[in-house]
Amino acid sequence: MTLEPNSVYERIITELPDGEKLKSCLQCGNCTGSCPSALDMDYAPRGLFALIAAGQDDKVLRSNTFWYCVSCYQCTVRCPQEIPITDIMYNLKHQAIEKGLYTTDAKDFSKTFIGMVEYFGRSFELGLAAGFHMLHHPLESVKMAPMALGMLSRGRLSLIPARIKNMGQLRAILDKAKEIGAQK
Repeated sequence: MTLEPNSVYERIITELPDGEKLKSCLQCGNCTGSCPSALDMDYAPRGLFALIAAGQDDKVLRSNTFWYCVSCYQCTVRCPQEIPITDIMYNLKHQAIEKGLYTTDAKDFSKTFIGMVEYFGRSFELGLAAGFHMLHHPLESVKMAPMALGMLSRGRLSLIPARIKNMGQLRAILDKAKEIGAQK
């Protein structure tokens, strides 16, 4: 495959240390099956990677997929080809921001997620989904109830958020990261 200069695909391959592993994607679907946000994405990870390979840069960068990534790394851990999927999602966010291609919904989802991490030290899936969907898509929240109940009954979803230990250390790290980001 010939890479277009500055294409989404080329940038992933050249900008990420293991970006070239995207070339080995089998389209097995483990990433999509592992993703807790896949139902909210307009293209699940597997579909997004097919669009990247097909050179559909505009569709890729206008997608909400990488904005809804909660950085749980389940896709990366379960990928048989060891593709750095979460890192690719971050790269796509940067590319979309550079081109001004993002929606306020996606930006708000990202802010909600960051707020959870800053307050609890980790994502709180129920709070994230409820907070975001009640604000932007209240009717969609009702449709998610059967899935949420199933996850609750299997112990896969917590009703109460848990804070990590040593939140002070995490806050110091996040403050330093914000300071460095402000310098750029």
